[in-house]
Amino acid sequence: MTTMREGSVLCLDPHGFHRVRYAEWGDPRNPRVLVCVHGLTRNGRDFDYLAERLADAYRVVCPDVAGRGRSDWLRDPADYTYTLYCNDMSALIASLHADTVDWLGTSMGGIIGMILASVPGSPVRKLVMNDVGCLIPRAALERIGLYVGTEPAFDSLEAFEAAMRSVSPFGELDASQWRHLALHIARHDEDGKWRSRYDPGIAVNFRAAVAGDIDLRTHWNRLHGPVLVIRGDESDLLLPQTFDEMRRRPHTEAYLVPRTGHAPMLMDDAQVGAVRHFLLA
Repeated sequence: MTTMREGSVLCLDPHGFHRVRYAEWGDPRNPRVLVCVHGLTRNGRDFDYLAERLADAYRVVCPDVAGRGRSDWLRDPADYTYTLYCNDMSALIASLHADTVDWLGTSMGGIIGMILASVPGSPVRKLVMNDVGCLIPRAALERIGLYVGTEPAFDSLEAFEAAMRSVSPFGELDASQWRHLALHIARHDEDGKWRSRYDPGIAVNFRAAVAGDIDLRTHWNRLHGPVLVIRGDESDLLLPQTFDEMRRRPHTEAYLVPRTGHAPMLMDDAQVGAVRHFLLA
C-alpha cells in the first residue's frame, strides 16, 4: 500500500498570508508530477483512490484549495477568486520544484487547470478536465447555488452523508466510498454537530457570478497541449453539445462515464484506467 504524506505551502492573498495544505502520494523524488484539484466544495482527499493507483508512475499532489478541507479560510470572502486560486497553485508548483506538471481537475479544479494551461510559459503539460468545459450553463450554477454556503448541521455523520448523497450525483459508488467522501468533507464541531468542511464565504462570489452562462472559450482556445475531457452522461454542468464541441479540438480525447451526473469521482478502475492511459501515452 502506498503511503500518503501531508504538506503545505504558504500563499499570499490581498489581506495576508494563508496556508494551503495538500496530500501527496508516490516517490517525492519523481520528476513526473500530477496535480489533482477538486470541485467547489470538495477537497483533495476525493482523489485518494486515483492517487494510490497512479503513485507507481507519478508523484501525485492533491491540494485543498483555500477555504476548503484543511487549508486556511481567507479573511475576506471577496478574495475567493480564480486569480487567487491560480496564484496559490503556482506557488504550490514552485514549492514542488517541478519544471512541468500534468493536471487533473474536477469542475472548479478543471477550470483552474484550464486557465493555468492557457497562459504563455505554462508548466502544465497534459490536462484532464473532469466534467467541466468551455461553457458553464447558468442552470447548473443555479442548482449548485441552492446548497453552497447554506451550512446545514446534522446530528450524525450518517445524516450528513445521506444529505450529501441527495445532492451529489457522483455515480455508482459503494458504501465505503460514500463514507470516505463524507468523512473527509465533514467536520465535527464543538457543539457536536456535523457540518461541511469549507468556508461558507466561498458562496459570495459564486452567487454573484450566476447571472448567465459562463463562456470560457478564451482560455480553451489558447490551450496547446493534450487534453482529456471526461463527462458524466447525466451531467448538467458539461452539456452534450459542449462536450462534442470540445472533443473536436486537435489533441483532445473524450471519455463518457455512464449513469453519472456532476461529477464522476474517478473511484473505479475503468475511470482511473482512462486517465492513466491518457497521461502515460
